[in-house]
Amino acid sequence: MHGEIPQAAAGATVAMTPAAGPALRARHTALRLRHLGLAEYESTYAAMRQFTTSRRQDTPDELWLLQHQPVYTAGLACRPEHLPRGSDIPVARVDRGGQITYHGPGQVVIYTLLDLARRNLKIRPLVGLMEQAVIDTLAQHNVTAQRKSGAPGVYVNGAKVAALGLRVRSGGCYHGVALNVDMDLAPFLAIDPCGYPGLAVTQTRDLGITAPADELGELLALELTQLLTQHEHDH
Repeated sequence: MHGEIPQAAAGATVAMTPAAGPALRARHTALRLRHLGLAEYESTYAAMRQFTTSRRQDTPDELWLLQHQPVYTAGLACRPEHLPRGSDIPVARVDRGGQITYHGPGQVVIYTLLDLARRNLKIRPLVGLMEQAVIDTLAQHNVTAQRKSGAPGVYVNGAKVAALGLRVRSGGCYHGVALNVDMDLAPFLAIDPCGYPGLAVTQTRDLGITAPADELGELLALELTQLLTQHEHDH
């Protein structure tokens, strides 16, 4: 299976172990964490689609933990008026839901390559789990974050600190969640983030969290793994 991932998206793989007893571990659906480092967007996007298209019934689910070179990604609902104004950063048209966002170094991205049917998951509950993983991660650093009705993502005092978007194909989902940690936020000023003109954007560094991106990425992956495991146990 690993040979199906293009070299540009190759990285170390770690098996995630749920913090639970033997009974839960025995029925836990396998989940692998892949570290991709600083990755170019287009090749990673192609790898996600290839992984999803070629996966079989027994293909383990994966979380891909990475950061991206500077890029705007425009989802299926993106309208022309939300596109970058006066920026030479490339724009990638992608097949996730939602509008437009920015990815760059210093932002933690986790792509969720999951078999939804096998995990008995629907999109709305999965979105809720992803948001909760971010909220729990920030709470460990004494920062209170919230959801916003009708605007998926995670917010602190009205400013967006994490964005998410998903795509489902043949029962498998891909794309995922992006948490702003310690990055250049200026490129967000050239767009209407997630389709909202004037939406404030923040990052964990500006919220008083000194932990680096690598550390917060590992913590976010662990929180998400635990929530996925708990969902499986409950259902």
